Amino acid sequence: MLIVRLQRIGKRGQAYFRVIVTEHTKKPKGEYLELLGTYNPHEKVLKVKKDRIEYWVSKGAQTSATVNNLLVNYKIWDKEKVQSWRPKVKPKVETPVAKAAAPKVEEPKEEPKEEPAPAEAQPEAVAS
Repeated sequence: MLIVRLQRIGKRGQAYFRVIVTEHTKKPKGEYLELLGTYNPHEKVLKVKKDRIEYWVSKGAQTSATVNNLLVNYKIWDKEKVQSWRPKVKPKVETPVAKAAAPKVEEPKEEPKEEPAPAEAQPEAVAS
């Protein structure tokens, strides 16, 4: 599967990105099929070849969430934004120590309730 993604270049602390088309199994810093443009996050400049991106997408290439959101932000195409990351959720795990330290509370026993008298003891209404 082909993917349109960002490839980081530039020195440490001075990020600069290429917008490339590559096979999804290739490493992000490895070989690519075509260079589609560049993105400079410091100056907030995105230069891409819109026609070539549309060509690759028509051939079945997927855009990464970040590239899709950049193209939407810079009004290069009219599509919906995609959530590109999710916050980490730490699962709540109750430790065995916390269970042992908690005092046990006994539930009060329920007393049997008295049942009403059987229907035979009650007088019947006579239908006239």
